[in-house]
Amino acid sequence: MSPAVGYTALVLVALSTVLIGIYGLRISRTTGDFYVASRTVRPWWNASAIGGEYLSAASFLGVAGLILISGVDALWFPIGYTAGYLMLLLFVAAPLRRSGAYTIPDFAQARLDSLLVRRVTSMLVVVVGWLYIVPQLHGAALTVRITTGLPSWVGPLAVVVVVCLSVVTGGMRSITFVQAFQYWLKLTALAVPVAFILFRLGADGRPITAGGSAFTADLNTTADASLYGTISLVIALLFGTLGLPHVLVRFYTNPDGASARRTTVIVLGLLSVFYLFPTVYGILGRIHTPELAAEGAADATVLLLPGRIFDGATGDLLSALVTAGAFAAFLSTTSGLVVSLAGVVSQEFFQGSVRGFRRAALLSALIPLVVALLTDSLALAGSVGSVFAFTASTICPLLLLGIWWRGLTDAGAIAGMLIGAVLCGGAIAVTAALGPEADDRWVWLGQPALWTVPAAFLTMVLVSRSTAGRRPASASRVLARLHTPEPPAHRD
Repeated sequence: MSPAVGYTALVLVALSTVLIGIYGLRISRTTGDFYVASRTVRPWWNASAIGGEYLSAASFLGVAGLILISGVDALWFPIGYTAGYLMLLLFVAAPLRRSGAYTIPDFAQARLDSLLVRRVTSMLVVVVGWLYIVPQLHGAALTVRITTGLPSWVGPLAVVVVVCLSVVTGGMRSITFVQAFQYWLKLTALAVPVAFILFRLGADGRPITAGGSAFTADLNTTADASLYGTISLVIALLFGTLGLPHVLVRFYTNPDGASARRTTVIVLGLLSVFYLFPTVYGILGRIHTPELAAEGAADATVLLLPGRIFDGATGDLLSALVTAGAFAAFLSTTSGLVVSLAGVVSQEFFQGSVRGFRRAALLSALIPLVVALLTDSLALAGSVGSVFAFTASTICPLLLLGIWWRGLTDAGAIAGMLIGAVLCGGAIAVTAALGPEADDRWVWLGQPALWTVPAAFLTMVLVSRSTAGRRPASASRVLARLHTPEPPAHRD
């Protein structure tokens, strides 16, 4: 692809993001606008925005890359990413909206009447957010380097600049418009090129899959796949979705609990449609760009495949479209994370004002930028999978037990979150230190969710039972609010 085409795609996405953010600024006036868009976002808008921020670098680029390398084993990633929203629908969406909180720490303090629980939850939310932002910036570095030839540091810097402009000017209200637009841009950016590719391959009589017309003929399972690794990955993806701060904060923007449920149902549909396309790219990549796996560039499959099938202007235009979609993925996910982190950091350190929100947004974006510039990119979907395991072992138990179990105490919540953080974080750190060769011998470290998630839940339950006297007096009142549906008049 010509570098000029890459420049054009990136600039157009950046400009459209900033302009839509400026439009949102026109109606962002109050503190509520900046934190939760005054709780007036309707289900279709909110679902599109959730799709925009949730479908990150791991979804747009990483899933296809993993399918290129691992075949059918990698299909658990899109399945788990989507099924996690079914868990949200069943257990979290409506009660969390009814809590009336602005952030996850707000919910934790209201439920357990403890400032210390709030502080620990805030710390974990910030850690999760930073860990999730770093892979987005690594994906931006990969995309900019491949499509324009510019140094890798340009991509992360460009993402952070655009995100800060959008978030600082308009907050959640502004970002809602941006992310809804970016979901449909990402879907179009994958669907149109893959439709052209399939039509071209069919017209030329070239193979769509190896050895025949069945897709399964080319999705062989990798030899080193393990039942333990698969189960642990699924647990991480299912439960990890329940603890993602940038996803949960969007449910605070719905008018009521019923709208939150409808939003989640729509998101399930949007994600199911979207993940069809990275899967097809991965399958086609195993036939037409298999060398990318050996070169360690599997995450570039989506970016490079159109240029391998089409020559000339058609190839350039289709490549420009997927480049624009990839850049939108980095922008939308990073902006959602920065908004959620800014809300937490602002309330903890800057008195929760609009000015404090803006300062917190800059801080929330700059620290992961420094980390991304000082580290090398790993497999995008795999690195994000580690973040899911961490959230499943920390924030998820707090939410599920806080919503559904009256017996949870502040001591139990803190103990469970810290045990989950130490065990899961330690396993991830040791795996990173050992390198790729650790995956075969130490799969229980590389995929820790199967034992760290139960450990966190069990710790919360046991410590809460042993400290039953610390159960907050307000527990019954708070739980009643979480589980009492709004009157029908509120569901218009």
